[in-house]
Amino acid sequence: MIDAFSVSPWPGILFWAALFISDMHFTVICARMYEAGVREHLVFEGSYELTPYHQPDIDALRRFSPRFLFALLAACVLLSCLWWLTVRDSFAPMVYETALGALVLVQFTVHVRHIRNYFVFKAVLAGEGIAGRMEYARHTVLVHSAVELFAFAALYSILCILTTSWFILGGPVACAIVGVKHRQLATQHAARSAVA
Repeated sequence: MIDAFSVSPWPGILFWAALFISDMHFTVICARMYEAGVREHLVFEGSYELTPYHQPDIDALRRFSPRFLFALLAACVLLSCLWWLTVRDSFAPMVYETALGALVLVQFTVHVRHIRNYFVFKAVLAGEGIAGRMEYARHTVLVHSAVELFAFAALYSILCILTTSWFILGGPVACAIVGVKHRQLATQHAARSAVA
């Protein structure tokens, strides 16, 4: 484990919280770009946000909300409790390492998406070599998200094997869990669309 994360719960909590806040800001920035004209060329069925919990805030283009603050504080409290129960008392520090790795590495994965979307959207708005119009059904967006998450899970699994790191083990676990959730959401949406 990275030594700074084992001395106190604060380095891990603050690092993850910074990533979580950055995630929300990036999402809102890209959602605003989408509304400002990207949607004329790239159309995503439904909300720009994939996570149902955050959709109302992103649809309203809010950077902060009670819902966001609750999720942030709840995760920080859970990480703190986990650190006290496992690392401080040397009970099972690998549990905290894996949990922190899961939260951090899934955020790294999401940030890769944000950076890609930002530069694609910037090119669309500037008219830099992107023409035409593509429409993505909600089911397709969710399936593509799941595939990308499974790819990152595979990458983190290889890194975990090479490093034997509990922290990195959290990456494939978290990415696989979120990938399965997105696959389930895709299946549910496809079923609802078929009925409609």
